[in-house]
Amino acid sequence: MGGDRPKQYLPLAGAAILSRTLERLHTALPEARLVLCLDDGDGWFQPEWVPFARWQRVAGGDERMDSVLNALRAMPANEHELVLVHDVARPCVTPNDVRTLANAARSSADGALLAMPVADTMKRATPEGACARTEPREGLWHALTPQGFTYGLLRRALEQAQASGAQVTDEASAVEALGGQPRLVSGRRDNLKVTHPDDLALAGAIMAAQDIRH
Repeated sequence: MGGDRPKQYLPLAGAAILSRTLERLHTALPEARLVLCLDDGDGWFQPEWVPFARWQRVAGGDERMDSVLNALRAMPANEHELVLVHDVARPCVTPNDVRTLANAARSSADGALLAMPVADTMKRATPEGACARTEPREGLWHALTPQGFTYGLLRRALEQAQASGAQVTDEASAVEALGGQPRLVSGRRDNLKVTHPDDLALAGAIMAAQDIRH
C-alpha cells in the first residue's frame, strides 16, 4: 500500500480498516469468539475497536498459515467446533455472506469457502509478460474469505502443510492437500480485498452503497 502504517490501520469511512472488518463480523455472529492475530510489536492496535465480548490476541507468524496455526493452538475449542478464518483486509464482506458461509461449512464434512465464479477472460502470460494463450474459465472461481472448517480438520491440514514445508495460500488449499473438497459458496463480488492504494477509495464507495443487513 505504501502508507505510513500497516494497511489494516488505514482509515476507511472514519475508522481503521480493522475496526470496520470486526464490525461486520460481529454483526453476523455476535456470540462468536474472536481470535485476532497481530504482530507482537504492533503499536497501532486499539482494544476498544473489538466489539466481541469474548476475544483474545495471539502473535502472528511469518506466513498466513503460521498465524492461523498460532490462533488454533491458543483457542479453547474441541475437534468439531466451527472455525472461520477471515482476512482483516476484507472490510466489505456482508453479514449475510458470513452467515451463509458458516451454515454451509457446518453442513460440509470438508468445510466451505466464500468464492465467486471467474467472469473475465483469463490469460496465461509468458515470462516476458506477453499473452501465451487464453485459459478456459469454466469451473474457475476466485477464492474469498471467510473460509470455514471444523477445528480438528483445519488444524490437521495446516500442521501437515507446515511439517511438509508446503506454502499454502489459503486454508482451503491445505484441506485439499489432505484429499478434502471444500464446498464453494457463491459470495458477493463486492467482497473486496484492500491490496493496492486505489482499493481504499473503492472500498469506501462499496461500504457507502451497501445495506449491511444483506
